[in-house]
Amino acid sequence: MHIPDSFMPLAQGLVYWAVALVFIGLSLRWARRDMDEERIPLVAVLAAGIFAIQSFNLPVGMGTTGHLVGGALAAIVLGSPFAAVFILTLVLLVQGILFADGGISTMGANILNMGVIGGFVGFYSFRGMLAVFKRVDIAAFAAAWLACLVPALALAVEMYWAGTFPLEAGLITMGLYYALIGFIEGAITVVAIRLIVSARPDIMRNSVNTGAAGT
Repeated sequence: MHIPDSFMPLAQGLVYWAVALVFIGLSLRWARRDMDEERIPLVAVLAAGIFAIQSFNLPVGMGTTGHLVGGALAAIVLGSPFAAVFILTLVLLVQGILFADGGISTMGANILNMGVIGGFVGFYSFRGMLAVFKRVDIAAFAAAWLACLVPALALAVEMYWAGTFPLEAGLITMGLYYALIGFIEGAITVVAIRLIVSARPDIMRNSVNTGAAGT
């Protein structure tokens, strides 16, 4: 899902950067307000875990690769979509600058897809599913699946606007592939949340009951 520089015109990449910077600024405000001494180690663990799960890339076709995302996990555990933006921005910066995984001019689009769209879809779908089903496992699985699929569809549209590949082929390829990857992401998200609940139930109690998403 990491878009390389060659896949998008510079002008289009700068537009996505401008949008992403707004959300990055809001995520920094979240970090200053909500990331206390108890949460810093959790943020570090989540960032390392998301970095690790994103490192396993499989070819999707048309020059793109598929991998897990992790935006829903960060947003659910920390109780804010801006937490996902903050963590995914750190992860993508390290991947793009140190490991050349994803372009620099297109990093705004990558942050927008995985951090912003993934985080907001994951967080709010989790809250909605939890209100309906009253089960954290079901809500977390569904939210992680959606937070994997929707950014992939957004990427397909962006690649169409960039003239990189056709819209229908992109939506079908990315949609089918990430619909399958989403099942893995959902399962990992449920397991990770269960482990966190068993070790620190106070963290998830705050996320489930209050779900503070504001800035």
